[in-house]
Amino acid sequence: MITCYLRYVIDPFKLKEFETYGKMWIPLVEKFGGKHHGYFLPHEGPNNIAIAMFSFPSLAAYETYRAEAADDPECQAAMHYYQETRCFLSFERSFMRPVFE
Repeated sequence: MITCYLRYVIDPFKLKEFETYGKMWIPLVEKFGGKHHGYFLPHEGPNNIAIAMFSFPSLAAYETYRAEAADDPECQAAMHYYQETRCFLSFERSFMRPVFE
């Protein structure tokens, strides 16, 4: 299993728009075989940092998701929403593997 960790620098004045953007992507990741662990919005501390995490069985499965999502109309609509709202300024993507007991 591989977990994708996304750290966003968001526009704190567009928190509602970023939340909408996140809600668009959760079912899309799952549509392509991933397990979304949610978006996490600022509460205490910095008001411009948000994260998201989702997992796929392997890095190869994640790459398949990326390739298929590029041609998917719902994914394109989510990207178009981002382009219209600019609800985040930048993001960093890291991949991690979970450790279980």
